[in-house]
Amino acid sequence: MPPITAATALGDARIITAAELEFRPLEGTGPAARTTLATPVSPAAGSTHVTLHVVRIAGGESFTPDNSSAEENTVVVFAGSGTAAVGDLGRPVERGSAAYAPTGRTLTLTADEAGMTAYVWRTPLAGATPGSAPVLHSSLWDETTQLRGFNGTGQVEAAESRATMNFVFWPGNGSSRLCLHCGIQQPGETFNVHIHPDSDEAFIAFEGIGQMYLRDRWIDVAAGDVLYAAPGVLHGARNPHTGPTARRFVTCGGPSPYDPALYSAAGYSSQVR
Repeated sequence: MPPITAATALGDARIITAAELEFRPLEGTGPAARTTLATPVSPAAGSTHVTLHVVRIAGGESFTPDNSSAEENTVVVFAGSGTAAVGDLGRPVERGSAAYAPTGRTLTLTADEAGMTAYVWRTPLAGATPGSAPVLHSSLWDETTQLRGFNGTGQVEAAESRATMNFVFWPGNGSSRLCLHCGIQQPGETFNVHIHPDSDEAFIAFEGIGQMYLRDRWIDVAAGDVLYAAPGVLHGARNPHTGPTARRFVTCGGPSPYDPALYSAAGYSSQVR
């Protein structure tokens, strides 16, 4: 079957490759600004709950999502380094760093001299309970809370060699509606196919090469590619590569609003703390 691209999407499911991202100058930064923005997932493009930006921040410049204090934001640094400030709390960030900005706190990313590329997820709070003391800065490699051995939701036969998922931002550490998960697919491993009945899924290939499942097929992807699945659309991730040269395949993102079933599968409560 042909690959699914932005131009050949299957209804409310699509993969946008890194090469297909359409960047435009960031509005309101003046004629000398060099920062650019792509928005592969948004309500204008058919999502119901979430917007995903890819922002290339030029050296010394900053990016703040419009009205970021009126919604939740999560961010993952894809390349480069700089700082991520949530309200007045700033931290140095580099590739793999993550930040969470609850409703009421503005997110600001500032790049070092070499620049920074970041993926930014956004959603309105929409009546969700705010966390009492949410974690604001973390990393994709935080192994504090994990889901292991996930067997999917039964629509597609589960693979036996199963990937591990890190819960980076989730209700257990104060995230109200957005979440950020990191799937570590070692050679031969699969994060099994599943659905979220009431949630949009927007996630990216962060590292390596692998495959994403979308609706009815596996599709080859590489770092920087984006998957979007509307509520009820089957999706998953796997690393089909094995042998001495095979490397891990890393994905990150998550359903919006978060799906309690994932935390239940890991044996955790989905109550916002």
